[in-house]
Amino acid sequence: MAENELTPESEVLTVSGFGRTVVDMPNKRARLLVVLVVLCGFLSVPGTRPATADTLPDSLWFDGSPLTVQNGRFTDASGREVVLRGYNVSGETKLAENDGLPFASVADARKSATALRALGGGNTVRFLLSWAYAEPVRGQVDTAYLAAATDQMRAFLDVGIRVYPDFHQDLYSRYLFDPDSWYTGDGAPKWAVELGDYPDEFCGICLFWGQNITQNEAVKQASYDFWHNAHGLQDAFLTTAEKTMAYVRQHLSAEDFAGVVGFDPYNEPHAGVYDSGQTSRTWERDVLWPFYERFRARMDAAGWQSKPAFVEPNLFWNANLDFQKEEGGLLDAGTLGPRYVFNTHFYDQKAISGVFMWGKAQDGQYAGDFGTVRDRAAATGTPAIVSEFGHPLAGNVSDKAPTVLKAMYQALDSRLPGASWWSSPKASGPVLSGTQWQWDIYNGRHQELMNGNPDKVLTEGDAWNDEDLSAVHLDDSGAVTLRQDARLLDRVYPSATSGTTVAFTYEDRSRDGSTTLTWNPVPSSLPNVGRLVGSGQYALLLWRSNGGSAPTELHLPASFPTSATTVVSDLGTAHTPPAYTGTTPIGVAAEAGGAGSRRLLLTAPDSRVLHYALVTNGATAPSAELLSAARAELTAWAAQAVN
Repeated sequence: MAENELTPESEVLTVSGFGRTVVDMPNKRARLLVVLVVLCGFLSVPGTRPATADTLPDSLWFDGSPLTVQNGRFTDASGREVVLRGYNVSGETKLAENDGLPFASVADARKSATALRALGGGNTVRFLLSWAYAEPVRGQVDTAYLAAATDQMRAFLDVGIRVYPDFHQDLYSRYLFDPDSWYTGDGAPKWAVELGDYPDEFCGICLFWGQNITQNEAVKQASYDFWHNAHGLQDAFLTTAEKTMAYVRQHLSAEDFAGVVGFDPYNEPHAGVYDSGQTSRTWERDVLWPFYERFRARMDAAGWQSKPAFVEPNLFWNANLDFQKEEGGLLDAGTLGPRYVFNTHFYDQKAISGVFMWGKAQDGQYAGDFGTVRDRAAATGTPAIVSEFGHPLAGNVSDKAPTVLKAMYQALDSRLPGASWWSSPKASGPVLSGTQWQWDIYNGRHQELMNGNPDKVLTEGDAWNDEDLSAVHLDDSGAVTLRQDARLLDRVYPSATSGTTVAFTYEDRSRDGSTTLTWNPVPSSLPNVGRLVGSGQYALLLWRSNGGSAPTELHLPASFPTSATTVVSDLGTAHTPPAYTGTTPIGVAAEAGGAGSRRLLLTAPDSRVLHYALVTNGATAPSAELLSAARAELTAWAAQAVN
């Protein structure tokens, strides 16, 4: 089969000046575009230029629009469903070594952003901020800190990565902890801690730092004071948050601000201490939700009216250890609608404990946990994002990481195990957005004085409470290098769907040591599809089109170079798909930002029609006969699978 050739069962039109064959255009709009190309010699579309096999523009007319929440989905200006995938940037904000900033310099931020796009496949970051550094003196916002944070944020926006800032805290504040303590925290400034007459911090028998949340009286009482606005603490925080948001809004261009998705008001909220007769559920209703409404009002005042608040329930609402679990999930908040996003975290505490889960994660391990997230978001009428998930990469449970992370990404993609996906894809559910913890280029190279103690200089891992979860580090040459399997992290996912996603799956073939993990093999009932995929990676998207002119987009990992990519769709088939022109149903383009990442674009301007697209890197120069046979199998399967 010739390079770049498409083989749909429809007419073929050759367009002078493009040097390629444009195929499968059964609609009037596509024919009109061809006529315009022939008459004018170019396709005049804002933000793009004629594409060739060697030139992929990194900005197209549908790129860069602000996101809103509509019908329980993130939606861009073209009406496409958008999935946010990426990482937390970064735990460095919790440390003092770079003054509460994710990076030591804007240059480091740019290096990290480019690598995150090109190596990690991310289109979004949760960007951590520190109250302690934003307001080091009560009532005085440090504009130098805000300027540095905004400049670092811009480094990600410049390469097409969307951003949602997060005012981060853990264990309320580092200033609660003694210089010789086993643990530390982050969040509130020193003056806020000094207002309270808190006991000397002590956790007792705490094997994990998170136990301080419910066992350390200093942490518990300080958290209680914040939620009850003792000493005006919550008022001060909200005022600083408003000033921070106003600063960011004023110091980003309109184009850059369009890439800011929303704001995460408060990381991992917990009551600290419940009042007499209060439950976790009533605390969410009577204390946490009113705080979010106040924060929402501050967003509006700062010029963030069109951007949602990414609100987190009680930290332990979805814990997978029964003795940690607390009732919650914003059960009494009603319909959140377009001004909020249901925002949650998930860590497998059973696996992390080393006691409650001895083996590795399996196919479908977290289908139920992430299904609960989908259900809560659906009940509140808003999209969900799993803004933190991950697993230790060092220590006695790190051997579980390859399977735990694979199972978590699998659960983000679909609520079904791989073993049952092909037989019942319509139960797959929406594709969840998520940002992995974490992306810290300084991993293993820190110089952190723990709690200000010069005798406790932390260099290893994340330099924070013995954690080591960063997906990257710098190698000896200073290059950003992945610490996890690229097949796991750099994934195919539907970054924008022109219509409604029916089902999606991705078999990443990531490794657990020398073992290739294949949890979703192509069934034997589709022998030609199986031949096409072979031992390669593959993704399959089913969607109903909405009549929009912007295409459906799938991120293409580095493991899917154009020369090795095959697409089989009801829109046509392509091995080595051509560059996107706006007229071909299947095309490839660079992703916005110029970081070298790429996307597959599928144009289907009809309405309410079921479409499918299989993309794989398994085939080497497949024959036209194999492509046609695989297409016939998938067409029959898709028609039956959704009925």
